[in-house]
Amino acid sequence: MTDKKRYMLTSALPYANGPIHLGHLAGAYLPGDIYARYCRLKKRDVVYICGSDEHGVAIQIRARKDGVSPREIIDKYHPLIKDSFERVGMSFDYYGRTSAEIHHKTSQDFFRKVAANDHFLIKSEEQLFDPKANMFLADRFVIGTCPNCGFENAYGDQCENCGVALSPKELIKPRSTITDASPELRTTTHWYLPLDKFQGDLEKYIGSHPEWRKNVLGQIGSWFKSGLQPRAITRDLSWGIDVPQDVAEEQGVDASGKKLYVWFDAPIGYISATKEWAALQGQPDAWEPYWKDEETALIHFIGKDNIVFHCLTFPAILMAHGGYVLPENVPANEFLNLEGNKFSTSRNYAVWLNDYLDRFDPDPLRYTLAIGMPETKDGDFSWKEFQSRHNNELADVLGNFVNRTFTFVKKYYDGVPEATTHEDFDQELFDAIDSAQREIGESLDAFEFKKATKRLMELGRFANKYFNDREPWKTRKSDPETCATSLNNCVQATRALAVLMSPFIPFSAEKIWQMLQLDGKAAEAEWDSVAERHIKPGQEIGELVILFQKLEDEVIDAEISRLNDALKDNESEEAPQEEDNLISFEDFQTVDLRTAKVLEAEAVPKAKRLLKLQVDLGSEKRQIVAGLAENYQPEELIGKTVVVVANLKPATIRGVESQGMLLAVKEGKDLVIVSPEKDVAPGNSVA
Repeated sequence: MTDKKRYMLTSALPYANGPIHLGHLAGAYLPGDIYARYCRLKKRDVVYICGSDEHGVAIQIRARKDGVSPREIIDKYHPLIKDSFERVGMSFDYYGRTSAEIHHKTSQDFFRKVAANDHFLIKSEEQLFDPKANMFLADRFVIGTCPNCGFENAYGDQCENCGVALSPKELIKPRSTITDASPELRTTTHWYLPLDKFQGDLEKYIGSHPEWRKNVLGQIGSWFKSGLQPRAITRDLSWGIDVPQDVAEEQGVDASGKKLYVWFDAPIGYISATKEWAALQGQPDAWEPYWKDEETALIHFIGKDNIVFHCLTFPAILMAHGGYVLPENVPANEFLNLEGNKFSTSRNYAVWLNDYLDRFDPDPLRYTLAIGMPETKDGDFSWKEFQSRHNNELADVLGNFVNRTFTFVKKYYDGVPEATTHEDFDQELFDAIDSAQREIGESLDAFEFKKATKRLMELGRFANKYFNDREPWKTRKSDPETCATSLNNCVQATRALAVLMSPFIPFSAEKIWQMLQLDGKAAEAEWDSVAERHIKPGQEIGELVILFQKLEDEVIDAEISRLNDALKDNESEEAPQEEDNLISFEDFQTVDLRTAKVLEAEAVPKAKRLLKLQVDLGSEKRQIVAGLAENYQPEELIGKTVVVVANLKPATIRGVESQGMLLAVKEGKDLVIVSPEKDVAPGNSVA
């Protein structure tokens, strides 16, 4: 990444409707913190901003669920989230909240400016309305079947199963999350941001950044290919930031009950939080260069579900306003799974950050997530891997080297001994530190956190090898000068490791610093001079502490049991309840299952999971859309005999009519087609 005069870093604002879990931490927060800490060690001018997202439907949903007001929800979870971040070592320069007065004013001023620049469309159209609740339904108050992948509980703005962005009216069989009623269409008026008019500028802007991650560019490219459409940036809600009344009156719109769309105001939260940071510095205008000077690198750390908002919507808002820099990079991570399953906050299948920190130290978690970060594909956190990383790498490599070095020096010397000899192997140690410093930095500037973390551990292994090969327990008597030199070199290496560790495992880095009894902090050292000899002969080593205590099997097994219990509880809740979920034989007879032969198969455009099949049912031919593209190539299916539900009401999926349903068995994450054991003619009934 090209050096800039200053760096403006942000991590996605978490919804203040629940605690943070490890998937959140690995996605948007840990990578941002690692990079911010690295930038400070490089002596760059950097500001790292985040805050709680306290508006939008997610807050209202939680408030309705708990039977309290939205204000009570955000006042409960904002301090919990902030405290969890502090305990895990997040080094935000400022952590704000979007309920703050300055954020409301900043967001409304943005709206006014975009309106004054004549960039809004005002449209009246039909939207879903809940007749029982007597209210229009915002995106997340509607769930239904995803037209892209068939997931039955997709939200009205996005399917959490396949990630596709949606509008409520695209859902199949939509229903209200408030009353479970089938919504009806009624007319309402809203302001729209015409993304279609910004597509050319956005394509030019994105095209100037070929270095961005392929997963980010791929998702953006699919949006460009489909063609951007105007997006409503106001909502009919009772909670949120009011549409400015002066703008509404000037444009002849009744703004009663109109709020700013959360994805209009949330990214502006980065700006308002930076304003609050500047005010705390006693320099209220100090925020402006970080957002308006072309010598600023604006970098957003997010999860893949936020790519469209940070790469298209927010840049378009900034363009429409004018005078702001656009993101230099948006290194979005993929999702993190948990023991092979998806995190599920509603089912309590998660490792909550505050809960983890009540029982374990933060650094082993930071290290495990960093070395397995889901940068370009989904990752997985398992407790056994966590234990292995902790015991075999942190304890046996880094911790062992530091402990052996300091213990030997304290036992046999009055302070750090002087280095009086010099051999090639001694120089190799400092060359290894120098190259590690350079390569870790290059990886971090390329947002390759896994690679950087692995390189750090490689240096720890080399330091251990150096200690072993130098055999100070032998040379202490046989060759005292060589022994003293090798131990001096090892102490220099511990300081270097503390600096290089600081972005990844900062608490352990500071423990080393304290044992070395050095001034300041490891996090305030200088990255580029790490391979120099900073420790003076005679420097006394302070009280020793063990960096990483081994984790026993029973401790880890208890954590695995917690998750297994959550799975069992969910299975119990979902299991059929005696006769309540049983159907009669007469009901079963109404399902017309028939054999069919696949005649043609092809991918559905812009739908990575869907295949369009032409099948022979004996007496007729039908078209069926099936979510098999991740398990079967189209050519594999041609000629295959399958089983279909022949009397299912036709449905339009992703713009393609499906005249039936193909049966498949779910095996783990895969789908396996149900097919007769022997060749049978198409159109036969399944008994």
